[in-house]
Amino acid sequence: MSRELKELEEKIGYRFHEFSLLKKAMAHSSYANEMHLPKYNCNERLEFLGDAVLELISSEFLYFDESRMREGDLTKLRASMVCEPALAFCARQILLGEYLLLGKGEEATGGRRRDSVVADALEALIGAIYIDGGFASAKEFIMKFVLNDLENRKLFYDSKTILQETVQANFKGGVQYRLIDESGPDHNKSFSAAVYIEEKRYGIGEGRTKKAAEQEAAYQSILMLREKNIK
Repeated sequence: MSRELKELEEKIGYRFHEFSLLKKAMAHSSYANEMHLPKYNCNERLEFLGDAVLELISSEFLYFDESRMREGDLTKLRASMVCEPALAFCARQILLGEYLLLGKGEEATGGRRRDSVVADALEALIGAIYIDGGFASAKEFIMKFVLNDLENRKLFYDSKTILQETVQANFKGGVQYRLIDESGPDHNKSFSAAVYIEEKRYGIGEGRTKKAAEQEAAYQSILMLREKNIK
């Protein structure tokens, strides 16, 4: 596992002085239970710390980046930027799930792809970097992997609403989402959905839920429409 974690270090561009912190950040509670380790040896304590560090750095970022935004709107925007789906999206950009230490049960039920698991691991990783390298190192990681490409991520999270508005403005027909495939056992299903506009198929998406598959399909459809200068 150490070799795989060295690969993760290369991917994120940060080398740990105390390598055990990285291993702890990747240790899910199911792994600690299975290995009969004390509860505090899983990543939950690092997640707790990382959550606080992330909130501070994202608050600082928004304070300077949105100089005319009121406090209430800043709070809402910060919440959307660091919510579980948003963090899971960021975690998947670096394939964080592949490096997790999971118990057999969590592994079998698709834990590596579960939003809550990978989002928590990302916060734990932030906590580990903060302890190991200080505030500046944690901030550099967050700016590079969490607070990057916000416009494109907003497009992803608001994809169904944005697609609906785009279609209403440019087409006579509405948006239809159709399930085109369903596979896997009940505890670890995968769904594929497609967007149809005026009976023409546009984007296709996959996800662990129908809603997630539809969201991805909507996002891909928006990208296809924008290539045709339809906004």
